[in-house]
Amino acid sequence: MATQSNKPVTTLRCGAIKATIWRNAGEKGEFYNTTFARSYKDAHGEWKDSASFGLADLEALVALVTQAKTWIGEQSEQ
Repeated sequence: MATQSNKPVTTLRCGAIKATIWRNAGEKGEFYNTTFARSYKDAHGEWKDSASFGLADLEALVALVTQAKTWIGEQSEQ
């Protein structure tokens, strides 16, 4: 099924890395998906997102995976 809205329910950040959490509706009820991105400025000074992560990004990515798992777990308990 389609996403209930095109807006994320929350965005978690750690440095240049962000985790965006989306609420979805399925046959068995609501569920959450998470997308991860690294923000950077391009040559023109405009902010862009990339789904590519370097070695220096991995610690922040792991921290956000843990935070996203906790956040989703807390929503499921409510």
